[in-house]
Amino acid sequence: MKILDACTLTIFGVGGNLSQRKLIPALFRLEMAMRLPEQLVILGCDIAVHDHDAWIGFVAGILHGIYQKDIDEAALQRFCRRWHYLAIPPGDDAAYGRLAELLQGGGFPPNMVYYMAVRPADYPAIVDKLGNAGLLRQNGGWRRVVIEKPFGYDLLSAQTLQSSLYKHLDEPQIYRIDHYLGKGTVQNVMVFRFANLLLEPLWNHHYIDHVQITHSEIHGIENRADYYEGAGALRDMIQSHLLQLLTLVAMEPPVSLSAEHLRDEKVKVLKSIRPITQNSVHAHAFRGQYSDGIVEGKSVPGYLEEKGVAPESVTETYAALKLFIDNWRWAGVPFYLRTGKRLAENSSAICIRFKNPPQDLLHRNNHQGHSQPNWIMLGIQPNDCLKVELQVKVPGLDLLTRTLSLDATYHKDNDDDFDAYASLLLDVMQGDHSLFLRMDEVEAAWRVVDPVLKVWAMERDFINTYPAGSWGPRGTYRLFDRDDQFWRHSLNPDGADLQAY
Repeated sequence: MKILDACTLTIFGVGGNLSQRKLIPALFRLEMAMRLPEQLVILGCDIAVHDHDAWIGFVAGILHGIYQKDIDEAALQRFCRRWHYLAIPPGDDAAYGRLAELLQGGGFPPNMVYYMAVRPADYPAIVDKLGNAGLLRQNGGWRRVVIEKPFGYDLLSAQTLQSSLYKHLDEPQIYRIDHYLGKGTVQNVMVFRFANLLLEPLWNHHYIDHVQITHSEIHGIENRADYYEGAGALRDMIQSHLLQLLTLVAMEPPVSLSAEHLRDEKVKVLKSIRPITQNSVHAHAFRGQYSDGIVEGKSVPGYLEEKGVAPESVTETYAALKLFIDNWRWAGVPFYLRTGKRLAENSSAICIRFKNPPQDLLHRNNHQGHSQPNWIMLGIQPNDCLKVELQVKVPGLDLLTRTLSLDATYHKDNDDDFDAYASLLLDVMQGDHSLFLRMDEVEAAWRVVDPVLKVWAMERDFINTYPAGSWGPRGTYRLFDRDDQFWRHSLNPDGADLQAY
């Protein structure tokens, strides 16, 4: 276990939703596991005014609400002793001077992490004020800035945002966080790929028919219309999370798992994705928007009825892409990415379908038709697991086949299970960039989706709809190349979509 440097973690927007739901619980989980630096100090900054006791009560209240009577009181006391609070009211130009005096006045370790748990629009101003106050100069200690997605609105805005950050920061100081990559099962994709020689000879266009990467949610936008109206499913999930999963599935073995070697190979994959021309957008992309329906037995409103959504909005809550990677390994293999809100279940999975045998010797014996293909499936959430589907003989006198699923779960009963943010916060303190996005990676991902965004932005008079609680809009079958290809809705053997959505 690596000994971490003493450091100060400053969280801007500490009273917000992200901090309350993710950051504070993740840090406390690390506290209970004794994984935080012994000399870590946490400074919360927000616009509200709190005295020290009130803020400590606020933090303790969040954790008591999560753990209730099972809370580790000794860990909670240690955790609360780490905290300080500073109010930075809007328009208070002297606030960052007070912040500098506080951080440089003793009692705070000189190594600094600044976490931007604020709106993306606020990143440049906060970084500029930190820089002007001298708080980003690496004299006597390192300085690291953590930025949440979305990183830009399109390629141009991402480059503009980056230019504003480069006024005060070097690339190694910037940690663009994608919490999806902190999930243990996502990291297990790399282990699955590179620790099992058995699979490497099959991992190419000779044997793999296509790859599906899915993230589905039963929830709607949950009072986030102000964000979602400007983002949509393509920006929110595919441009960041699902393209990252694609790179892990498709990348070449890196020289090592060091941050730069790993990120170099991911960038190569993104740069190898065949550009989608504006004329071919409809052959490679599909969008939809949920209407009212039934979810978990309850009636839910459609997207246009959600609070804060424009009556004529064509923002997509469902998006699907077909991508090709034009390199030696993956030539001709389609990668299907899809995501949606108000779908039939919460699920994230990578499903890899293998080609059929070159000759179906059992077709004449099998009265059920052609034999089914093999699949390898990696469940990411809620069930992190590995499944392999093979064909076996049905017991009896006739030579009939059926699908057998070989199932493996990763977790044992005594395994520790940490939230993605816990892992990524530790990585920042360690200075490990492996699971954070480099700028050329961000730019390459935007280049993949930008043509689709531009075409959809011009088509403002119609969008396909789908009932809440379904598996998305009808018509997405047009993305597939053959009639025998369908969406894989479940990790169970009967999970193929037989309704040709």
